[in-house]
Amino acid sequence: MTFQELQPKITSITTNQTLTRDEKLQAICQLLNENVAHYNWVGFYFANHENKTLHLGPYVGAPTDHTVIPFGKGICGQVAESNANFVVPDVAAQDNYIACSFTVKSEIVVPLFVNGINIGQIDIDSHVLDPFTAEDERFLEFVNSEVAQLF
Repeated sequence: MTFQELQPKITSITTNQTLTRDEKLQAICQLLNENVAHYNWVGFYFANHENKTLHLGPYVGAPTDHTVIPFGKGICGQVAESNANFVVPDVAAQDNYIACSFTVKSEIVVPLFVNGINIGQIDIDSHVLDPFTAEDERFLEFVNSEVAQLF
């Protein structure tokens, strides 16, 4: 399924009045995991600005020990500080990377802004080297703009 075909499905999930926020986030993770071949782990992390930590929210994929990540640590922690998208074509070449699984070859993290504040991010791991393009970034920015309306 193309990103263009997925967009109305994302909107349909976020506007569904019968689902809780976490159920909507879980449904988005499921939709992306099942319909984008190179999305092998899809999840949301949310910021605790007081403690400067990220906390794992709904996700789909292999279980992870990384349920709390300090700001600055790993790709997700760096995005919490930089407020910018981070695309890692090859995690093995990245110094500040927290390994989740030996099967992960690349990662993309896109921050989630609500009223100009970075409240979290969508994190996607892939078992493929260098699969993420500018199209992935724009699509995930769209996903996060829809998700932001839930907060």
